[in-house]
Amino acid sequence: MAKKAKSTLLNMFLSLTIIAVVAAGVLALVSSVTKEPIENAKKAKTENAIKAVLPQFDEPKDQEVNGMKCHLAYKDGVLSSVAVESASENGFGGHLGVMYGFDAESGDVTGYSVLETAETPGLGAKADKWFQKDSKGCVVGKNPETNNLKVKKDGGEVDAISGSTITSRAFCEALDAAYQTFTQIEK
Repeated sequence: MAKKAKSTLLNMFLSLTIIAVVAAGVLALVSSVTKEPIENAKKAKTENAIKAVLPQFDEPKDQEVNGMKCHLAYKDGVLSSVAVESASENGFGGHLGVMYGFDAESGDVTGYSVLETAETPGLGAKADKWFQKDSKGCVVGKNPETNNLKVKKDGGEVDAISGSTITSRAFCEALDAAYQTFTQIEK
């Protein structure tokens, strides 16, 4: 029969140290293996969001304004539309990241795509469809300059998601930040 190691402070310290080092090594390995696929998935999601929120374009250019990434889309050498990556930390689940598209000439919202959300499934998670064209809280086709794109409870004209006013406010806040950035783009 194997002899049991004596339970001393040194033995416990060494055992826990070995376990911690092995666990840290496994976590580092998993992190290094998954880092590139995660980055590729984020890049693909961003590219798909740009295509979803902007009309057809020939040439994209990126620009950073106020710490926000802006994707300028040119058609036949003329700036036709702009996608702005925006976010609000005031969603019910915290961070709400959204890509908004704007017509370069009129400033109208051409579309949006939710990039990151931790909102409640079935409630705030409806933001990906709730504000789309022909939906109850539609912001697509509206101009943030001439329309009051805040939720109705705050005196605006946007219908909040039923049971998810906080998420709706965060969405409108991110939209306003995106529009303010859009107005400062070097065209």
